[in-house]
Amino acid sequence: MTEPDLADIWVYLSASPLLGLTMTLVAYLLAFRLYQRSGGSPMLNPVLVAVAMIILVLLVTGIPYRDYFDGAQFVHFLLGPATVALAVPLFQQLSRLRQLWLPVAIAIVSGVVFAAGSSIALAWLLGASTETQLSLAPKSATAPVAMGISETIGGLPSLTAVLVVVTGIVGAVLGTRLFQVCRIRDDSVRGIAMGVAAHGIGTARAFQVNNTMGAFSGLAMALSAFATALIVPWLVDLIGL
Repeated sequence: MTEPDLADIWVYLSASPLLGLTMTLVAYLLAFRLYQRSGGSPMLNPVLVAVAMIILVLLVTGIPYRDYFDGAQFVHFLLGPATVALAVPLFQQLSRLRQLWLPVAIAIVSGVVFAAGSSIALAWLLGASTETQLSLAPKSATAPVAMGISETIGGLPSLTAVLVVVTGIVGAVLGTRLFQVCRIRDDSVRGIAMGVAAHGIGTARAFQVNNTMGAFSGLAMALSAFATALIVPWLVDLIGL
């Protein structure tokens, strides 16, 4: 019996769903280790670095994204349970949340209106098509909600999905630095801002700072998704797109 060479092993692995799963976990572990060694630099956000690593590997090896996702979908499935698990730290902050419900509601509604309105306005000023403007409108909501809204109002769900990821990464990378520049130190305020602007990726970054910021970010992410589903279609009709 002959020993399999590296080419045969790679052919076997590339056809296995375990490749996408292993690649995702290894990329994130390496990215997180790099993030820790950098002293928690937001410019080396683990999600950003891991995404870049995976894209590079797929380009170099020629593995189709569909084959990669056959394995990565196991991690994707955990997004639902992870979102539900945000209720635990949120429950721990329940007494404080009761005191802040009005400011939180105002912040979420105004944040959703500004995020959608400014995106549409900037795209219009730069000469983007109506379809692109509609795809940009729900970009600050979490991906499944944003894609559904985009399809409903006439945008491109696939483009919206990309914009959602980019928005989350930019918010996670720049958010904490912006809070420092603006001298915003209240973790509940920072968490709400991060959740409204950068959804799940921003919430992951908030939990890296502390549990209080992460809890309020998770709350804002969930409520802003609901508010986006209600407000964005109305705003689009109001503007006349």
